[in-house]
Amino acid sequence: METAGSTIAQAHERVMPSTGSSVDAWLDRLLDPEIDRALGELTPDAPLLSLMARYHLGLVDSAGTGLPAADRRAVQGKRMRPLLAVLSCEASGGMPEAAAPLAAGIELLHNFTLVHDDIQDRSPNRRHRATVWRIWGDAQAINAGDALFAASNLAVLGTASPGVSPETLLALVAGFNRMTIDIVAGQVRDLDFEGTDLVAPDDYLAMISGKTAAIVRFAAWAGAIVGGASPETAEAFARMGQALGIGFQIRDDLLGIWGAPEETGKDAADDIRRRKQSLPILLLRAQVTPDEAETLNALYGDDEIDEQGVATVLSLLDAHGVRQQVVERVEAAHRDAVAALASIESSGTNTGLSAIARLIERMRVRSS
Repeated sequence: METAGSTIAQAHERVMPSTGSSVDAWLDRLLDPEIDRALGELTPDAPLLSLMARYHLGLVDSAGTGLPAADRRAVQGKRMRPLLAVLSCEASGGMPEAAAPLAAGIELLHNFTLVHDDIQDRSPNRRHRATVWRIWGDAQAINAGDALFAASNLAVLGTASPGVSPETLLALVAGFNRMTIDIVAGQVRDLDFEGTDLVAPDDYLAMISGKTAAIVRFAAWAGAIVGGASPETAEAFARMGQALGIGFQIRDDLLGIWGAPEETGKDAADDIRRRKQSLPILLLRAQVTPDEAETLNALYGDDEIDEQGVATVLSLLDAHGVRQQVVERVEAAHRDAVAALASIESSGTNTGLSAIARLIERMRVRSS
């Protein structure tokens, strides 16, 4: 009879190097019951609250009708963060199921931040669907985000494993909430950067260390803790997650300008059109001549950048070789992630570590 552990290992070995679709399905089977359990805590006296949360998570449409599995996956995205948590647990000697509540909490928290980010950024769409605020308004969208935050904590509190003592669970919950503060602080800095041409690349990297990388770092660290890792080993997982999170955001910045629309689901050079102060633009600002800086400031000072302006910015980026500089930073971050992973000692074959290595590679070359 095939055991659960052998089935998981076979799924990793068979699929992770290529499409990852079977691993996605495996993760969904672990994650979805825990997410549903957490969402069940939303009061039945406020059905709109549950509807908004489930809509944002890709479980239903705006009328409350369930979505087919393929449509759900398209809305839910990569689920890289919870996947990293369960793989880190497995790589540390635990069963992935033990980290499922933790992983669900991480996914719910990530979606809480997205609901609020969409309000702050005035984003009308996310993954080809109208955002929560666009359908139900800002005030109700804030309520939906708040509910997802509370549900995320309840999910983490459900983490149970023979190796998870009450003291360890308390440390996980404390780390979870400190990580949330890091994310919010990063978002404060990100909003503060808007409308200024004085942001240095290092300032931006410090910002994404909180806003984007903190949750990836926590996912790797906490998954390892649930799996029984020592504090020293868990810290190595954390370093890996931090580097992976940095690389993930820089890759996003690259795709936001040079990504193919059929892959990203966004218009070409959409980040320029939206006047985002992403890393490529900040690297460009550090290299332009005074005349070029004047042109760039004039374009980013307007309410919007038209197609001619987009072409001008793309030409400047090309003239200063910025795309290659961004690629090199992506490569450096992923090398750091691989190095941290390699520092984790393991006896014999470790399917969890192997799967994380493949995940790092997938994130390095992703096109969406």
